[in-house]
Amino acid sequence: MIAVAQSEIPYQAVHRWRAFAVLAVAYFMTIVDLTIVNVALPTIGRKLHFSETNLQWVVTAYGLTFGGFLLLGGRAADLLGRRRIMMIGLATFTAASLGCALATTDSFLIVMRGIQGLGAAIVLPAALSIVMNIFPEGAERNKALGAWGAIAASGATVGLISGGLLTRYFGWQYIFFLNLPIGAAALLLAPRIVPESRLDAARRRFDPFGAVTVTAGLLVAVYALSQAPQHGWASARTISLFAAAAALVLAFLVIETRVEAPLLPLRIFRQRTVAGANAVALLLGASFFGFIFVGTLYMQQVLGYSALQTGLAWLAASITSVALAGLSQALVTRVSAKLVMAVGMGLIGGGILWTTAAPVHGAFWHDLAGPFFVAGAGTAFAFIPVSIAALAGIAEKEAGLASGLLNTSQQIGGAIGVAIASTVAATHSRTLIDSGSAAPAALTGGFQWAFWVCGAIALAAIPVTFLLVRSHDLARVGSTQPALSTD
Repeated sequence: MIAVAQSEIPYQAVHRWRAFAVLAVAYFMTIVDLTIVNVALPTIGRKLHFSETNLQWVVTAYGLTFGGFLLLGGRAADLLGRRRIMMIGLATFTAASLGCALATTDSFLIVMRGIQGLGAAIVLPAALSIVMNIFPEGAERNKALGAWGAIAASGATVGLISGGLLTRYFGWQYIFFLNLPIGAAALLLAPRIVPESRLDAARRRFDPFGAVTVTAGLLVAVYALSQAPQHGWASARTISLFAAAAALVLAFLVIETRVEAPLLPLRIFRQRTVAGANAVALLLGASFFGFIFVGTLYMQQVLGYSALQTGLAWLAASITSVALAGLSQALVTRVSAKLVMAVGMGLIGGGILWTTAAPVHGAFWHDLAGPFFVAGAGTAFAFIPVSIAALAGIAEKEAGLASGLLNTSQQIGGAIGVAIASTVAATHSRTLIDSGSAAPAALTGGFQWAFWVCGAIALAAIPVTFLLVRSHDLARVGSTQPALSTD
C-alpha cells in the first residue's frame, strides 16, 4: 500500500493560502517564460547573430525539455519530497535564467533555455502536487485550482506585455534578469511557508531512461527538421538524423513496456477519449505556439513593429481568450465538451488561415486584429474541454499522471509546431529570394506558407476529436471538473 504522508502540522486556511501564494509565484514564472521570449526573438536574433533556422531553438529548447521531463519531475516530487524537489527545480530555473541573461553566443543561450525548461518541468508538477495536498477535496480545493488556472491564463498575457516593455526600455537580457529576484524570494520563503510531503513507498522507483530517450528523440527530430532545408531533405545527414530520432522514440516505447514503474504507462492510451484529448492537445500546442512564433516575426521583420507594439498586438488574442473562458465553461456543461472542442479548434484554424492574406504593407486593425480575435476565441473554447477530456474515465490515483501527460502533450506539441513553422517559413523565403524577390516580399511569402501549415494543423484536430473523443466518457466527468492545463 502507498499512502500520502501529510505535513507534520495541520494547516489552517490562512497558512494554506500563504503557501499557495509562494507556489503560485513559482508556477507563474515558468508560464511567463513560455511567452516572454517571443516578442524579443528578432532582437535576440540580431544581437547574438542567430541564423533563420536556429532562432526557433530559443523557444523549442525550452518547450522540449519542459515537456520531456514533466512526468519524471512529478514522480521525483512524489517520492523524494514535493517541497524539496520544487526548490531544486526553482534553483535550476533561476540559475539558468541568469545564464540566459549573460549569454553572448546563440549556442550558450539555447543550452541555458533547455536547462530553464528542465527547471520548469521540475517546478510545475511538484507545486501542483503540493496544492492538491494542502487543500482538502471540495470547494476550497476547487477555488485553489480555479486560481491556478487563472494564473496560467494571465501568465501568457503578462509574458507578452512584459517581454515587450523590458526589451524596449531595458534590453532583451532583462526578460531573464526579471526571474532572479522573484526566484530568490520564492526560494527563501518556501522552507518557512510551504509544508513538505511525499508518498510513503517501500521502494522508490524511477524511469530516468524513459525521460532521457523520449526527450533526446524529440530533440534530434527537431534538429533534423531545422537543418533539412540547409543540407537537403534527401541527404544522408538528414535521413540519418530522422532515423536516430525514430530509434530513440522506439527505445522509449520499449522501455515503457519493460520497466517496473514506467514514466508513461502505455495502458492509459487504451482509453480512446484520453488518447484523443492528448492528440488534440498536441495539435493545439503545435498550431497556436507556431502561430505566435511566426506572427511575431512577421510583425517585427515585415511590418517593423517594436517588441512593445508586438506584445500589445497579441493582447487581442489573450484578452479574448480570458474574456470567453466563462462562456466556454458554460457551453461545455450545457452543450457538449466534444462539440465545443471541435468548434474551438476550428476557430483557431480559421483565425490562423485568415492571416495567410497578410500583405507586405499590412496594418494591425485591417489585417491582423480579426484573425487574432478569432484565434483567441478558439483557445478559450479548446483548452477547457481538452483539459476535461484528458481526465475522463481516469481513476483518482492516476489523475496526476493524466494531467501531467496533458501538459507534456501541449509543451511538446508547441516545440514541434514552432520547429515546423520556422522551417517552412525559412525554406520558402529562401526560395523566393533565390528567384529574385525582394526581402520583405520573400519574408512575407515564407510567413504566409507557415500560417497555412499552422492553420492546417489546427483543423486536423477536428476529425481527431470526432473519431477518438467519446461523448459518453465526457458525460461521466463532473461539469465542474477543474482544468489543469498550463496554458
